[in-house]
Amino acid sequence: MKCVVYKGMRKQDTYLYVASAEALTELPKALLGQLGELQQVMDLDLTPHLNLAAADPAAVMNSIESRGFYLQLPPGAPTDTC
Repeated sequence: MKCVVYKGMRKQDTYLYVASAEALTELPKALLGQLGELQQVMDLDLTPHLNLAAADPAAVMNSIESRGFYLQLPPGAPTDTC
């Protein structure tokens, strides 16, 4: 699965994975507002066996397919912050 990774400029070490840049227009405005300006950091070809530094690739793929995005928060961050 191809995806694009963005860094949220408002919250340190917060990354947003989406299927494409166009998918950003479908995301909840509240989510985008909390992340602030987004900076594209990489394009990925996700597979279940790909090693990601701070996320399970299968969980990322499942979230993108079901919710349209995957939000990676910093370690120890409360999950309800975004």
